[in-house]
Amino acid sequence: MALHEKTPASDALNAAVSTEPGNTDAAAPRKRLLEDWLVVGTMVALALITFANVLVRYFTSASFAWTEEISVFLMIVLALVGGSAAVLRETHIRIEFFANGGSAQRQRRLAQLGALMVALLFIAIVVLSVPVVWDHYQYEETSPGIGVPQWWYSIWLPVFSALIAGRAMQVFMRKLRQEDAA
Repeated sequence: MALHEKTPASDALNAAVSTEPGNTDAAAPRKRLLEDWLVVGTMVALALITFANVLVRYFTSASFAWTEEISVFLMIVLALVGGSAAVLRETHIRIEFFANGGSAQRQRRLAQLGALMVALLFIAIVVLSVPVVWDHYQYEETSPGIGVPQWWYSIWLPVFSALIAGRAMQVFMRKLRQEDAA
């Protein structure tokens, strides 16, 4: 069988990776997002850091002190970036019984409400985390493990929260345009 032939398995795989909500075209290519590239970069960094630490432990019976701190930070980045992609693709956690029940108009309204609530939540996180970052910067706090400025880590919470809020607003506007077109 040639690589380009369609099979039921390839159709199922294409359907599983389709990123457009409500897209029934199984052959639709997956649209790559900024978040996809950030996830790949973060995972590569995590793998390299962990592998380097394993090698050092194996050959020297010691470990790099900084690997745990950096790994924890990268896992938090991974969660926030993955959350942003999930919001945009509408694959985040929700109660399907309510989200998919009822008329198409009701489903759009619930999706709009959900997107608006996500946006408001992450806007609140941005507003509340900016003073924390400022305090870390102003008081020159350092990280407990390797002693780098703490704001190097904390600055990313408001940045990625703003990204998630922006993605939620994109979903809200998309659902609003669907309503206008209906």
